[in-house]
Amino acid sequence: MLDKISVVLVGTSHPGNIGSAARAMKVMGLTNLILVDPACEIDEKTYALAAGAADVVENAKIVPTLDEAIADCGLVVGSSARSRTLEWPQLDPRECGIKSIAEANQHKVAILFGRERTGLTNEELQRCHCHVYIPANPEYSSLNLAMAVQTVSYEVRMAFLEQQKHGKTAAVEAYPRVQELEMFYEHLEKVTTQTQFINKNHPGMVMAKLRRLFTRARPEAQELNILRGILSSVEKSLEYKDK
Repeated sequence: MLDKISVVLVGTSHPGNIGSAARAMKVMGLTNLILVDPACEIDEKTYALAAGAADVVENAKIVPTLDEAIADCGLVVGSSARSRTLEWPQLDPRECGIKSIAEANQHKVAILFGRERTGLTNEELQRCHCHVYIPANPEYSSLNLAMAVQTVSYEVRMAFLEQQKHGKTAAVEAYPRVQELEMFYEHLEKVTTQTQFINKNHPGMVMAKLRRLFTRARPEAQELNILRGILSSVEKSLEYKDK
């Protein structure tokens, strides 16, 4: 199950943080590291801070976009240190660990960590099924990247050990992968624009709110197919009207 869980670092700017994060992961049994558009090179500082986790760094996958990093994942959790314009389903690190291990039985899981100074953007967080928030001391809540990775990775390991101890795996529904969800959202935006529900020149927050709605509902793969079918039938009706 741990092999199905990836730690994704987005836009990391300090090479030492990549090494420190790799070390934090390996200590907890996680070895899949994905770097999205890093703003630095992997160098000697990376390997120095990775210590015995050089293999995690060497095997790290580097991709240009977040979409490429998470396309085949069935669960994506984004770390967020502050409240956003739109509230999103939120987990604490323990809940994140339990959910990640439960769903790793069924599909790949990605846990996202953002840039050192600014974290993940709102658009990136909207690609996630839920957010994980570390409830640090409000008077001094400063966590560096490796600390955040270590905290969440620890809870993933604790959930893994708990499951191993009881020898039970929870049944998880077949959820669509992120790539399939993105195709649905593109289809939804296209149809709602065609029906003039969304004003092409002034779209506002409609799609962001619809994303949140479907994220909360989290349709299963078969249900998503039904929704796509409904959208296709609306398109056919529009084409028939135009004839």
